[in-house]
Amino acid sequence: MPAEIHCDWATVRSVTDGDTIRVDFDGGPANQPVRYIGVDAPETVAPGVPVQPFGQEASRENMRLLAGRRVCLERDVSEHDRYNRLLRYAWLPDGTMVNEALVLAGLATVDTFPPDVKYVERFLAAQHAAREAGRGMWAP
Repeated sequence: MPAEIHCDWATVRSVTDGDTIRVDFDGGPANQPVRYIGVDAPETVAPGVPVQPFGQEASRENMRLLAGRRVCLERDVSEHDRYNRLLRYAWLPDGTMVNEALVLAGLATVDTFPPDVKYVERFLAAQHAAREAGRGMWAP
């Protein structure tokens, strides 16, 4: 993880879907919903929305990366989304940004909402690489 990152450590309690988790913050609130900034994974649990292609794969990859692990959650500008979920970039201790890893695997797409655009160029590069390699939803 880059040294200049300021984030709050938490333990992943559960994985909701491909772009949302619930965490217990170290010495802080428990069971907090967190939505990844800058990316959108296909739906699997949205009320009234059928499971979308690659939704299950995105959820499984998110679970593989994070289930039961510690994660460092970095805020951009906004604190919450309209559903009152925390908006964060999720970093693993080895420096992997989960948001970017899901895009690079072809299991999420870039979806930015200004002013939360700190890593948009990284995400666009990851999406281009996934598309060029035919990964996930970009498979022929």
